[in-house]
Amino acid sequence: MINITFPDGSVRSYNEGITPYEIAQSISPRLAADVLAASVDGQVYDLDRPIDKDASLKLHKWEDQEAKQTFWHSSSHLMAEALQILYPGIKFGIGPAIETGFYYDVDLGDRTLVEADLKKIEDKMIELAREKQPFVRQDISKAEAMATYTEKGDQYKCELIRDLEDGTITFYTTGSFTDLCRGPHLRDTSVIKAVKLTSIAGAYWRGNEKNKMLTRIYGVTFPKKSLLDEYLAMMEEAKKRDHRKIGKEMELFTFSQRVGAGLPMWLPKGAELRGRLEAFLKKVQKAYGYLPVISPHIGQKELYVTSGHYAKYGADSFQPIHTPQEGEEFLLKPMNCPHHCEIYKSKPRSYKDLPVRLAEFGTVYRYEQSGELHGLTRVRGFTQDDAHIFCRPDQLKEEFCKVIDIVLYIFKTLNFPEFTAQISLRDQVNREKYIGSDENWEKAEQAIIEASAEKGLNTVVEYGEAAFYGPKLDFMVRDAIGRKWQLGTIQVDYNLPERFELEYIGADDKKHRPIMIHRAPFGSMERFVAVLIEHTGGKFPLWLTPDQAVVLPVSEKYNDYAKKVCELLNNYDIRASIDDRNETIGKKIRENELKRIPFLLIVGEKEADSNLVSVRRQGQGDQGQMNVEDFVALVNEEVKKELN
Repeated sequence: MINITFPDGSVRSYNEGITPYEIAQSISPRLAADVLAASVDGQVYDLDRPIDKDASLKLHKWEDQEAKQTFWHSSSHLMAEALQILYPGIKFGIGPAIETGFYYDVDLGDRTLVEADLKKIEDKMIELAREKQPFVRQDISKAEAMATYTEKGDQYKCELIRDLEDGTITFYTTGSFTDLCRGPHLRDTSVIKAVKLTSIAGAYWRGNEKNKMLTRIYGVTFPKKSLLDEYLAMMEEAKKRDHRKIGKEMELFTFSQRVGAGLPMWLPKGAELRGRLEAFLKKVQKAYGYLPVISPHIGQKELYVTSGHYAKYGADSFQPIHTPQEGEEFLLKPMNCPHHCEIYKSKPRSYKDLPVRLAEFGTVYRYEQSGELHGLTRVRGFTQDDAHIFCRPDQLKEEFCKVIDIVLYIFKTLNFPEFTAQISLRDQVNREKYIGSDENWEKAEQAIIEASAEKGLNTVVEYGEAAFYGPKLDFMVRDAIGRKWQLGTIQVDYNLPERFELEYIGADDKKHRPIMIHRAPFGSMERFVAVLIEHTGGKFPLWLTPDQAVVLPVSEKYNDYAKKVCELLNNYDIRASIDDRNETIGKKIRENELKRIPFLLIVGEKEADSNLVSVRRQGQGDQGQMNVEDFVALVNEEVKKELN
């Protein structure tokens, strides 16, 4: 017999070899019908995989992300089976689940796939799903796996197998399709009821531009058609909110191929908006005792060798900059932290000086593959709202909690009410990609877990998502239409102080290592602005929006009065412009509403004679007449409420 512990702490005994599905059946037939996957000791399992020892068990329904990921990964195999039938001789790369849906990278040989082909593939997937094909797991030796795919002439799978250890390799078969895969998968295909293949893109094999370009097919599936309909409606709304489209309409930023892909340029209105965000955070940081610093955009190669960034980014990032001095190499900085370590080190520190909080809006550079670039959300040059706190061990939790307070204030002010704090820890198996001792990692991980609990955060734990130098707390927000974005991060780091030999003199007159906290509440200015645009649809809070008001004269006769109103508003620090085009007032109202300007101030004969403005509020219509001073008071009161 084995003991199974459930999430509520209860324990039941079962025969060795029982499956999660059989356990679900023993509890309730309805539960067994709804469950899609299971976590056994924290690892997601197939429902039909035997459990042969004492273990903790959590059963996952559709509402759980573990279930969705299993569902979508299984759907990628279903799509692959359909593709194999429709396009004989096709070769397969990888087909993972992604945040929403899945993709598969395929080599079609001389054939080309177009959008019109997707319906045919969808229909075949639904046909196969109805056959209730089971997903069958098979352990297989490395030699046998290699022989299987060598015979098929599938060089992509052979390449993947070469990187795997013997004894860790599994195949999954569904219908006529067998794939090299770790799983987990659904019991069978029958629960896949609705399919939508969303797009086709190119993707270099293994993300390397030197390799062949494969065809990447994206899709999403659901257990009910109604869920697909909801998703498609959300995607239509997402198109309307696309930050690239709105950013262009509002003249916030632009890109130029001549400047270079992934290098955004901020236009006047965008620069002003970004400046207000920076000023907002600087004010908050000042209240929390942060000191401003500025560091250069480049550093000697040795700086990044010391920090570990060269080993992490050197091969795949921008290449070294060579100077006229023989052997001298500089790199574009991928992170601000090495510079801040050197700033800390610029003078002796006492335990009385700590914590030292250094803040910088520092621009960093990382080479992203061209296929990964996307508007402001994935760029090659971006500005982090970066800060590093150097503190004593007894100060760590308090400082971490204070950073959480800053993040929560930002989310409240900018109206992100729904978020989850993700505790990102090391991979439980592969520790090679991390630097530092196990002891320091364990201390850092525990500090984050305790601080998150103390602040009462809604948390999830993700293994393998830590930075290479330390664990972190990532804030995942939901926007107005339900999409999840990663915004803001806090990291605990024992390793960089070690590598840079940072010190302070303790109360015992001995040298000690400070602990380093990395934090960026926005994450990056570029990505944050992109998310904010899509969250608000470009209708920013009044304190932040580029134009708070526009003055609309009903005819050319009242242009002078309109200019007078506009000047007066700007003197009161209200951001106002004038639309004095020779157009009808109706057209001006419609077009300026589309520009997402909060207040439209209409002026004609009555207004000019009485020194008034007629106020229209975006989305609320006519607000009546008032004098300019009263309108200023109205705006200032609303701004005050937004920022408090």
